[in-house]
Amino acid sequence: MRNVDDLYELARQLPAGERLRLVERIVHDLSAGPAAGERFDWSQLAGVAPGLSGGDAQAWVSRAREESERRQHGPRGR
Repeated sequence: MRNVDDLYELARQLPAGERLRLVERIVHDLSAGPAAGERFDWSQLAGVAPGLSGGDAQAWVSRAREESERRQHGPRGR
């Protein structure tokens, strides 16, 4: 079984847009609630989304996705 550091290194190899999709899926799974007998410490998420700081999470994800697409595809209209 891989540990978190191994998985993180694998995830870093993905394009930024795919990493965002992975984060969305993980957050969605976590939002369903902890597994039976497991308690999640939400303070572990502190600092995971730089630039969010009390803003709307969906807007942050959309903005991050747009920035990622710009980095991957360069400026449009060229």
